[in-house]
Amino acid sequence: MPGVSVLAQIDSATGLDATLERTVDLVGVFFFAVSGGLLAVRKGFELVGVIALSLVTALGGGIIRDVVLGATPPTAFDDVLYLIVPLVAAAVVFVGHAIIEHRFRRPVMFFDAAGLGLFAATGAVKASAFEASAVGAVLIGVITATGGGIIRDVLANDQPHLFHPDSRLYAIPAALGATVIVVAWRNGFYSGGVAIGVAAAVFSLRLAALKFGWRAPTPR
Repeated sequence: MPGVSVLAQIDSATGLDATLERTVDLVGVFFFAVSGGLLAVRKGFELVGVIALSLVTALGGGIIRDVVLGATPPTAFDDVLYLIVPLVAAAVVFVGHAIIEHRFRRPVMFFDAAGLGLFAATGAVKASAFEASAVGAVLIGVITATGGGIIRDVLANDQPHLFHPDSRLYAIPAALGATVIVVAWRNGFYSGGVAIGVAAAVFSLRLAALKFGWRAPTPR
């Protein structure tokens, strides 16, 4: 069930213009691509490396989501904008990385947090549209939100933030956001505004965790 039919399914289930969900998803693609490109620049990668890391960061989580859900082909291969948007982001980073680094204190983490919130929402929405179980939809939301970042860090030879012993809250905000989306969907009050609000809340919680050093409990 490729991208267009999924959008129609979301539209039918919510009574909304499902183009909003696609737009939110593409904005998440852009933010994740920027985070991947910035890390590639920091690692000293050349042009092909910047493009490659931008692409896999932006599209990795969504491709995993679609493969798990059985969406064929995955949206990233069915909609040309999912290729154009990360390429534009890679170009922006390649030319303007110094400006981005100057304006943001921790730019890779900032753009990663933005993508995390957006993908947690859209991943849970798509899983719900495919009639996944409540727990399954939350899990797929988390996988969508964290998958691209994990691939990015592994390819850049860094320990993924999800598993780093000094990691601030990462998967937990995504799981909370996906849970809100699934509850809203199943109780009939999901809307585009809910998705945007959840994405903003996940983003804010992740940034707060980075600022204040909040961590998940560790074994004693």
